[in-house]
Amino acid sequence: MNIPQDGYLLRIFIGESDRWEGLPLYEAIVRKAKSDGLAGATVLRGIMGFGANSRIHTSGILRLSEDLPIVIEIVDAREKIDRFASEIGGMIGEGMVTLEKAHVIHYRHR
Repeated sequence: MNIPQDGYLLRIFIGESDRWEGLPLYEAIVRKAKSDGLAGATVLRGIMGFGANSRIHTSGILRLSEDLPIVIEIVDAREKIDRFASEIGGMIGEGMVTLEKAHVIHYRHR
């Protein structure tokens, strides 16, 4: 699989407790990305953050949150990213989705 040198980065911001059809939402999104043939996806778990509701989510010892910030990053060609983003739009109840240009320097696999 190849990614064009001028790819696009789709970044999805959700909460750890968000669900879709019984699965954690981040898992459902990554599984869909794989089944749609996207080049790859990475899930990052934040230690602190807040969103539109201004409620702080933190992993601090005194305030263990079960809804830490999650960021899913996917880089691929613009057409594939656009199609995927429109397909997952209904899965995201709360959160934010961003898109930016990404210059792909290396994409290697065995």
